[in-house]
Amino acid sequence: MRQRHASQGARRAREFEAFVAGAAGRLLHAATLLTAEPRDANPRARRLLTLALAHTYASWDRLRGEDPYDRARQQLAVRFARSAWHQYGSFGRPRPSADNVLARLTPQQRLILVLRLYEGVAEEQTAALLGLPTERVHTICARAMATLLHPPRGPAPTRVKVAPS
Repeated sequence: MRQRHASQGARRAREFEAFVAGAAGRLLHAATLLTAEPRDANPRARRLLTLALAHTYASWDRLRGEDPYDRARQQLAVRFARSAWHQYGSFGRPRPSADNVLARLTPQQRLILVLRLYEGVAEEQTAALLGLPTERVHTICARAMATLLHPPRGPAPTRVKVAPS
């Protein structure tokens, strides 16, 4: 009996290692986009990925035909949403950063944009994952794209009134 459990554990570990070898790079990139950190200095993204992979490993035997990448991506999104909620109070206030255009977006906008555009998750699936109406996901994604494509300009120049002579 012990031998069977040991061989199942070894098989499980091999399967998970193969999964991580194939998926960790893309998942880390998604986490880095979510946290809006630089690629070479992304401790929050790495922690997020580690927690998502740990949860995926813990539920590995219960996946039963489910795609492990989908499960890991779901955990990544959920953990990011929770951390952003606690960190920002109300899923709002973006952290300004000159080097990352995604930092202009709120965490919720980044999450929806990464799921929809980088990961290719359908609007309906994104809405279900986040517990939002599909129309809300569509609106948030559109606003995020508008923010990225048409960034706010600097302050408007002040007009100088010339007194009539």
